[in-house]
Amino acid sequence: MQDSANWLHSHGIRTVECLFSDITGSARGKVVPSASLLATSELRFSQVGLVQSVSGHCLQQLVPELDPDMRLLPDTSTLRQLPWSREPAAMLIHDCLHEDGSLVEFAPRNVLKRVLARYAERGLTPVVAPEMEFYLFARRNSLDAAPQAPACYGTTSDSLRQPYSLDRLHDLDAVLGDIQHGCQCLGIGADTLLQEVGCGQLEINLQHGDAIALADQAFLFKRMVREAAARHNLEACFMAKPLADDAGSAMHIHQSLVYADSGRNAFSQDNGQPAPRFAHYIAGLQHYLPDALLLLAPYVNSFRRLAPFTAAPINVEWGYDNRTCGLRIPHGGPQARRVENRLPGVDANPYLALATTLACGLLGMQQELQPTAPLDSSAYGRPYAFPRTQLEAAERLAANAELAAVLGPQFVATYCQLKLSEWQEFNRQVSPWEYRHLLSQA
Repeated sequence: MQDSANWLHSHGIRTVECLFSDITGSARGKVVPSASLLATSELRFSQVGLVQSVSGHCLQQLVPELDPDMRLLPDTSTLRQLPWSREPAAMLIHDCLHEDGSLVEFAPRNVLKRVLARYAERGLTPVVAPEMEFYLFARRNSLDAAPQAPACYGTTSDSLRQPYSLDRLHDLDAVLGDIQHGCQCLGIGADTLLQEVGCGQLEINLQHGDAIALADQAFLFKRMVREAAARHNLEACFMAKPLADDAGSAMHIHQSLVYADSGRNAFSQDNGQPAPRFAHYIAGLQHYLPDALLLLAPYVNSFRRLAPFTAAPINVEWGYDNRTCGLRIPHGGPQARRVENRLPGVDANPYLALATTLACGLLGMQQELQPTAPLDSSAYGRPYAFPRTQLEAAERLAANAELAAVLGPQFVATYCQLKLSEWQEFNRQVSPWEYRHLLSQA
């Protein structure tokens, strides 16, 4: 920690946010004075902090009966200055450990580490690059209010929707400048920015790299964008489908494998042709992603995004540069050979989304599965291949022992119980649609 102590002193840091990701992808943790952080051997936190529902309910039954603490182990490589703090402050991501030093099974960062360890055993290292789509809306006065486009977008229909327009980006110069500054402060490798199809929808791509580092970046990116938007009287939205008649928001994940000893692309042979494991990997995604959907589409709203002719997939067909497919193979040379998984919504926990797609590919390689033929036509003409509801998705994930073996049986059981509780809570609500159409007519 000596290097960290020097860094904290040189930057005049007074407090440090000691944080971790819960299952939903929200930041949990403690704010600790810098001097106290350096003086203590380690921090502790209740395991309940990992299993909060999206509505804020604490599911005590998902942790051991005595509600023990977990140890928080700092990853000092993640120490960064907070760009939004008035006083000099920093943040530091922590890993969650049991008292004996073993990893807490249902901590999302640990789930990803578990999968990566399986790759390391095979001498392989995943390389990933998430694409982050999100909306910027005018700030609402009520949590129940529908979102509206930012005022700077104007009010006429022609001005509201301008896909890929550079002028639309200029309208958001101030907030985008803060987002760019936030990326620099937090070590987020933002690569490309574009105005997406939806009104107020943006996409920022992250530079490819190590899976843990990119999951950390995506986790911090969502938090930072929300903070930046709030300073400009805007609200950042990472829902998968916030508007019924507009585009949904995805977190497409580009993924490849390299040999750990050489860095050469393991999806390619020496002659430049696809290696057999490339086909096995694609087949693993095809075979297991439908059962793993709950990890990539975690909320009731997530399923609204998966509809035909909306730039979102409805099946696990694959094809070369075919954006109607769930699995797209971008053009590129042998060293750039990769798969783009277009299924995850941006509402997914980045650690779990990366762990899931890598787990599915790993199972395909282990079993030497064979994919279907690549599709050179629209995949929207093929059948829908996914669970239709959060309940069905939870049942399918819970029943897949092979996925549980890779991701961790305790994690999968905990995750499914948490999502079932959210499903039950959602279905206890009476919706505005029911009042409008049923109250006086049923």
